Amino acid sequence: MRIAITGSSGLIGSALLRSLRTDGHEVVRLVRQRPTAPDEVRWDPSGGRVDPAALDGLDGLVHLAGAGIGDRRWTDAYKRRIRDSRVHGTTTLAEAVAALPAPPRVLVCASGISYYGDTGDRPVDEEAPGGSGFLADVCREWEAAAEPARTAGVRTVFARTGMVVSGDGGAWGQRLMPLFRAGMGGRVGNGRQYWSFISLRDHVAALRRLLADDRFDGPVNVTGPRPVTNAELTAVMGRVLRRPAVFTAPAPALRLALGDFADELLASTRVVPARLLDAGFTFAHPGIEDAVRAAATRR
Repeated sequence: MRIAITGSSGLIGSALLRSLRTDGHEVVRLVRQRPTAPDEVRWDPSGGRVDPAALDGLDGLVHLAGAGIGDRRWTDAYKRRIRDSRVHGTTTLAEAVAALPAPPRVLVCASGISYYGDTGDRPVDEEAPGGSGFLADVCREWEAAAEPARTAGVRTVFARTGMVVSGDGGAWGQRLMPLFRAGMGGRVGNGRQYWSFISLRDHVAALRRLLADDRFDGPVNVTGPRPVTNAELTAVMGRVLRRPAVFTAPAPALRLALGDFADELLASTRVVPARLLDAGFTFAHPGIEDAVRAAATRR
């Protein structure tokens, strides 16, 4: 297959790139800086510009680019950047794809399980309605921005992603894992909120399934089948890494340090991947201990 990827330098994009190339697929990387390699094509998501020739005749397009959710404290300006980087980028690609004589067969667009808002203890699947909150609103706009591609007949899949468990990077590898390795890990808030996770290996396998399987269309929860509470996750991290995990990050301190992002960490989102399970997708790391052990062995 010939696949184009945005966000190929990120944790998920780089892992997907390696996986596809290992199996002999041709991958085009859409990059924002001046291209420095033959497989790179420049695009300008904020300016609404992308070379149509780079997208014409593709088998698939995977759109993962967007400002990092937990990279810095949420100010009003950074919240605008989070929203605009997703909505403008998706609009740029969807409109370009819709105008092509030979558009990609499938557009897999990243989204997030924050779409569902705070669900408390209630498990939700893809049939659940959208919730409230900043990221829920962003996810709705993000997905709506892909409508030109869908209207043009391109199979459009929204990969609503949970927390990606990896030791290689991302929020887990760069923030959570080092904290626990240093013996400074612990509960976030009261620890009763559900965190829906997926291992990096399973995430890449799921994206490849969404690319290849024509049965998938619309939203798909890309999470593991067994969401856990933050307290359960904390206990597993301490046990696997053989470190005490007794600290607690109280809600007021989180809000002071992280701004509005703290509310996302304190929210409970108990999401199940019904559509992946119904299609017979097999998880390599279905449980949190499986996922953490896999992440801990990669340094």
